[in-house]
Amino acid sequence: MRITNKKCLGLIFIGVGGLLALFHAWSPGSSSRVDIRSRQRSRIKTLLEWKIQDITRGYREIAYHIKEEVSSRLAQNTCICLADEETFQLPFSNLLFPRVWAHKLDAAFLDSHPDPEGVKRHRTQEYNSFKRRSYSPADMLIVAEANSPLQYPIQGVEVRPLKTIIIPGLGLKEETKSNHMVYLTAAIGTFDVAAMVDNVSVKGEGEKHIILSSPHLSALNRQLQFVTYTNTVFNPKTADTVDFATEGHHAFFTIKVGHGTVPKLYNSGYQTEYNISALVTIATKTFLRYDKLKNLIDSIRQYYPTITIVIADDNEHPQPVTGPHIEHYIMPFRKGWFAGRNLAVSQVITKYVLWVDDDFIFTANTKLEKMVDILEKTTLDLVAGAVREVTGYTATYRHIISVEEGGEEGDCLHIRNGYHHIIEGFPNCVVADAVINFFMARTEKVQQVGFNPRLARSAHLEFFIDALGSLHIGSCSDVIVSHASKIKLPWGKTDAEKAYNKFRYSLSRADNNIRNEVFYFQNRFKCLTSH
Repeated sequence: MRITNKKCLGLIFIGVGGLLALFHAWSPGSSSRVDIRSRQRSRIKTLLEWKIQDITRGYREIAYHIKEEVSSRLAQNTCICLADEETFQLPFSNLLFPRVWAHKLDAAFLDSHPDPEGVKRHRTQEYNSFKRRSYSPADMLIVAEANSPLQYPIQGVEVRPLKTIIIPGLGLKEETKSNHMVYLTAAIGTFDVAAMVDNVSVKGEGEKHIILSSPHLSALNRQLQFVTYTNTVFNPKTADTVDFATEGHHAFFTIKVGHGTVPKLYNSGYQTEYNISALVTIATKTFLRYDKLKNLIDSIRQYYPTITIVIADDNEHPQPVTGPHIEHYIMPFRKGWFAGRNLAVSQVITKYVLWVDDDFIFTANTKLEKMVDILEKTTLDLVAGAVREVTGYTATYRHIISVEEGGEEGDCLHIRNGYHHIIEGFPNCVVADAVINFFMARTEKVQQVGFNPRLARSAHLEFFIDALGSLHIGSCSDVIVSHASKIKLPWGKTDAEKAYNKFRYSLSRADNNIRNEVFYFQNRFKCLTSH
């Protein structure tokens, strides 16, 4: 009998172990780790840059003659703060002959700062971090070496609107013959040459179609190193498709046309350790729960006494919420959840914003430094923590979102529990598409996505659906905030709690119709599937 029992227990343990192993194997992302920490350079990028240098160094021995009217339009990458000189003074001369004025921001700011070198170091550090976050391999210059026999840039060619550049990497590699010829055709720009090479014929200078020919292949290739492109149709963000051809061969490449991204850097002070009060603002929205809001503020002040708290309040009869480092904004009655989020986030001036619900409670495990650390050291735009309920259960609420093309009737939105992969160097953190309602994010990135103010009562995933493709999102289980208890006996609820539950949980047909309209019309979905 004992032997039989032992065998049964052994089979049970084996079965449980097998189930655990299967669960581990099926857990999304549990077996993969991806390094998303910011890198200065990659081996591939360095290799490609050397290849470009090898291509452009060719034919140096062939002479050329600069065309000043074209080369003067090329970007010098050395902007100078220079004002027009005042040549004469007449009544109303500033109106008739307006002069360019100049204001040297570096001198104006640094001369009055107690630590100018520290500010410059911090500014450089912030800018380098911005460049690492905004860099995309799709922006890298890649030249297709002549296999066709045309040589041309595959990607990475950019020009500012209505400006001029030299097109890098053009070349022709073919057997010697009596005459070698190529031509280029554009749609929203013109071609020219910044210098002329002897024994090369150029036709169509300043036009959309240019022809270059020479009896000497080396001279033609040297001339191709001076071909310029000028954008002629203003658009802040578009592209021109260039047709590059020779006899019997066509190639196409794009030139991106657009303004560069203006960096938005935050001067939080050069620190060896994170100054949370200078880096982070806490934002929340409150409605009919001033008691919960007071508990939240008291818990924050226990650990972060000087951090700024921004409160959006759409109560019908607002109560004063005062104290140091508190900003309390009153909204129209029942303006709504996402409208309150928009208001609160719009008032944040720090690099990061931490979103919390008004019934959260900070504990010793609510380490904002950990969130700042991962945002500073990775390419993530938003990182969530975990919420611990009164029952002891800790929720992370991680979802994967995908959009499947569906033709003329619209696309399909798929939402699944899980995450993509673990983050290398941060074993408690993963990458996901939607996370719990306790997160820290780069302020300007959240402001760019925004919150749809039509979603007044029940909305959460909608923000992350709008952010799909815009925000790089993570979730860490080792930064934990507590959740105030929602378990109340019916006769123990206050009038405010009863009113809150009535507004919060009794969604009308109109509310559901708005949500359906947002998904169907605004987001062009025809179907939603979810766990």
